[in-house]
Amino acid sequence: MASSDKKAPPDHRDLIQRGNKEPSPIGTATFIGLRLLDPFLQYGILAKGWGSSALHAAGLETLPAGLPTASGTPIDALGLSPYRLILLGMATATAAKHVWWVAATREEHFGPGTAAIVAAYNMAFNSANDLVFTTALMSGSLAGGAAFPQPPLVAGAVLFVLGLAVELVAEAQRARFKRDPANKGKPFTGGLFAYARHVNYTGYTMWRAGYSLAAGGWAWGVGTVLWQGSDFVMRAVPVLNDYCEKRYGDDWVRYTQQTPYKLIPYIY
Repeated sequence: MASSDKKAPPDHRDLIQRGNKEPSPIGTATFIGLRLLDPFLQYGILAKGWGSSALHAAGLETLPAGLPTASGTPIDALGLSPYRLILLGMATATAAKHVWWVAATREEHFGPGTAAIVAAYNMAFNSANDLVFTTALMSGSLAGGAAFPQPPLVAGAVLFVLGLAVELVAEAQRARFKRDPANKGKPFTGGLFAYARHVNYTGYTMWRAGYSLAAGGWAWGVGTVLWQGSDFVMRAVPVLNDYCEKRYGDDWVRYTQQTPYKLIPYIY
């Protein structure tokens, strides 16, 4: 039987206050505001050379901006090359996804401190990707001397779109389940969650790695998989599993037996 719907003791490893459903308008507004700033920050890096002086001070050479896109549409006014335009699109898509998440699917209390930390993490990661792209040392645009669209861009864009779709669909499916009063106190075990218990984390890792791969090439993309994957494996998944065991009881045990994979179906 499922446990009652009450707050679980807080876990210092978890930024989210699991089980606390109190409204958090200030935290929500903080997160939305910061995430909406991110595309402007990334545009500054890609179009205006923000951060170039720091890269030069570190002894790194930066690349010229490249020829601007000439599509005959208003997007040409941004003055970005096609490659840089795609990277900006990725940053914009992640911001839109996070605004949708916090406004439409999130249930737990989301204080302003937590909101600022989560937003800052994503903005820093995106900035690191775009700064790396601008360097002659690691830019994905220089991989193998290939012409546009370069292999890291193609592979990264595919991984990005697939990962974002997995995370969006999984979270939408779970939110629809949770909104039904008949499901109160029950874990969601259907949809994409029938394949892996934390499949939304899998989607997040995929699009994170796709963005990094497109920006910084193969090694940078693999590094992102290792970094993000290890954080989920060693911290986020154990924390959430402990919470779900306490909240859902036998229902969670049955779910772990039916769906033994944590992140990657049929592998892990």
